[in-house]
Order: sequence, then C-alpha cells, then structure tokens
Amino acid sequence: MEHKDRYLQAQRLKYDCLLFDLDDTLYPLSSGIAAACGKNIKDYMVEKLGIEESKITALGNLLYSNYGTTMAGLRAIGYDFDYDEYHSFVHGRLPYENLRPDPVLRHLLMTLPIRKVIFTNADKVHALKCLSRLGLEDCFEGIICFETLNPTHKSTVSDDEDDIEFVGSSADDTVANGHSVANNSNPKIFDIIGHFAEPIPSIELPKTPIICKPSEAAIERALKIANVNPQRTLFFDDSVRNIQAGKCVGLQTVLVGKSQRVKGADYALESIHNIKEALPELWEAEVKSEVARYAGKVAVQASVTA
Repeated sequence: MEHKDRYLQAQRLKYDCLLFDLDDTLYPLSSGIAAACGKNIKDYMVEKLGIEESKITALGNLLYSNYGTTMAGLRAIGYDFDYDEYHSFVHGRLPYENLRPDPVLRHLLMTLPIRKVIFTNADKVHALKCLSRLGLEDCFEGIICFETLNPTHKSTVSDDEDDIEFVGSSADDTVANGHSVANNSNPKIFDIIGHFAEPIPSIELPKTPIICKPSEAAIERALKIANVNPQRTLFFDDSVRNIQAGKCVGLQTVLVGKSQRVKGADYALESIHNIKEALPELWEAEVKSEVARYAGKVAVQASVTA
C-alpha cells in the first residue's frame, strides 16, 4: 500500500487546470486589437448612447476602474442597451486580420498534459474568431466568456452545470433581447463624474448587473463552471487587477506581458511564448510521471502477489 501511495503521488501533476485569459495574453498588445476595441467602445458611447464626446475619456476611465469593464459600468449607471448589439459593434469591426496563426504557441499548448480553459470577459463570437485566427481553436477544453458568466436563461449557475462553453439560451420574463430589462420609466443616469468630483459619503456607487473580471465573484463562478480546485489551477492574465483578484480566491497566477512580477503574481512572462522557459515543471511533471509509472507498476504487482 505504501508503494501504491507513492506511485499515485508521483503520478499526480502539480496542476489540474490552466486557465488562460484571451486578449493581450494569447496574442501581444502590439496586434492593435486592444486599441481598436477601445476606439469602438468610445464610438458606441457617442453614436448609440448619445454621450457627449468631451466626456468620453473621463467617463470611460471611471467606469473601467470601478467596474472592471466599460460595459459593466455603463449598465451600472443606468444605460440600457442590448448586450449582443454592444458586442457586435465593439468587436465586429476589429482588425482580426492582424492576428496570424501561431504554430509555436499551438505546439506549446498541445504538448501540455493539463486541462486548458479560456476565461475572458469578451463574448463567445469574439473569442472564437481570435482562437481561429491564431490557429488555437482546438487547443482548449472550453471557453468561459461573457455569456457563460451572464447567462440570459437563468439567474445563477446551476449545481449540475457541466457545459463550459456557452451554447445559447432562450429569453424569460425578466430578460429581453439579450439583456436584463431596465426600468425605462426612470431614464436618469447616475453622474459618476460628478460623484467623484464632489463625493457625498452617503451616496454609494450603483451596482452593475454584469459579472466580469476582476470581480472575485466572476472568478469563483468560472472555477465552479470549470469544476476546478483553485489551489491546483494556474491562471494566466495580462491584467494586474485580474491577477490580484485571482490570488484572493486561491489561484496561482502568471502575469503575461510583463518582465517583472508584481505583488500577487507567482510568475511573470514577457510573452506567452516564454511559458516553457519560465514554467518547465509543466512539462517535466509529465516526464516524472512516466518514470514513476514503471517503478509504481512493479510495486503494485508486488503488493498483489505477496
């Protein structure tokens, strides 16, 4: 029995799952996708929501810093819009042609003997387009995205949730056109710029109905959907805020796109291509397990025949 326990322990890899952010993590910031996305968000705020162009920069910065994403912030302060329309406008005009197949990264991911899951704030259509352009569409077990975290067909993730990749939903009494129905009888928008310019202690920021990183609730929900133990999961992300939130829920973390570790991050990679150089144990564990497999097999047989 002692030999068998040692065998099983040697067989076990250090991590059960690798959780990867998508944008600016699996491809570099220099692709221009992030810059184009930022411009599209500003255009949506002006063209679709009627926000004064002079307020866009200040408003966008406050929404992003306080709610994780501009979209989540817009919904929090009272703007009512269709989620799918927003994603279509913001992502539909991105220069996806800037993304090229990445055979080096594909080889690295395909040789990793560990579950791999995408965890992004973006919508599923965007995630699939990026993975396809990069040639990585079959490198991951599933995609946890905006729709997964904010399902329109139910208010909470069920205990028997076993489908990591969101596949669709149907509307119910509280949902219409892909977003929660807002109270249109009171179209007043919360003045978040004024709120921070002249704070009133008795007035709190409104909450957002959207769940997204860096919210700890979003990360915990993603872990539940993927059915993974945070202590045995390695989380790759380019955002320091997301990394720090991941640490708060027990994840081991890798900051991508930075050469130096920041507070909270366990590792730092200048590029995702440096993963094998920085984390050789992800591959070495596979070699060790094969060495242990031979020794353990003999031990098990000996205990049976004794």
